[in-house]
Amino acid sequence: MPRVRHYADIVAILAGLMWIVFFWSIGISASIDSVEPTLAALLALGTMVLVSFVHRPFRIHLSRYHVRKRRTEMWMHILALPMALVLVLGVLIETLFAPMSGQQKMLLFNVLATAGWVVYVMTLVMKFIHHLWRKRRSRAE
Repeated sequence: MPRVRHYADIVAILAGLMWIVFFWSIGISASIDSVEPTLAALLALGTMVLVSFVHRPFRIHLSRYHVRKRRTEMWMHILALPMALVLVLGVLIETLFAPMSGQQKMLLFNVLATAGWVVYVMTLVMKFIHHLWRKRRSRAE
């Protein structure tokens, strides 16, 4: 069972990284007024989705409960929480300092989403280390 969870963690981390790259490409596209970074990210994203749906072993692994659960946790870290924080921080910044442009709001979201993904990865690493430590400790007893 831990092997399935470990695989699910890796899939969720890579999926989160893929979406973070996509979010940043949108921000870069907005700042340079060019659509090429977003198109490149969409091409990479589409290729990964196509391979995961067409390749049968990937499709079987990705349909398992643990992978779906881990991806849901990842989405909470990189999308739900940053969206709520951007709303609150954006309103505070605009009322206290100055109005923000769309690019600045996107940058704020990207920074918070990246921070959420890093927190998610560090949480999984700490869980993995704790699991290994507990496993070694139970063997020693």
